[in-house]
Amino acid sequence: MRYDSDDALDRALFALELEEPPGDLRASILTATAYRPAPAFSAWDIALIGVICSVGAWLLVLLANGGAAPLVHALADVSAVLSRALSSVATLAWLAAGGATAIWLSVFTGSQPFALAGRRSERRSAR
Repeated sequence: MRYDSDDALDRALFALELEEPPGDLRASILTATAYRPAPAFSAWDIALIGVICSVGAWLLVLLANGGAAPLVHALADVSAVLSRALSSVATLAWLAAGGATAIWLSVFTGSQPFALAGRRSERRSAR
């Protein structure tokens, strides 16, 4: 079937009795979207708090199991592993290369957050 005119359909739709929207519909939509408060913590803050809590719990368990001696030995072992890992020439070279790359990219690309850069490309493609 093919219709050349939608006048009958328009008349039928406009003849329907529709319920009135609530008076505070616009305000509730704006409150839920545009005026919504920013979250208290970002993802990085939550990750950092989690790491701090887990290290604190680890230290408390070490203290509860055997006092200060196992804690001191565990911290000495951790520092020995870190000092061995960071004294390697290859590790230091990779860290220097990564740092130089980060500085190079931040100097020559400017400070453009990743989320905003994605939105900029969407606006250009929509035109």
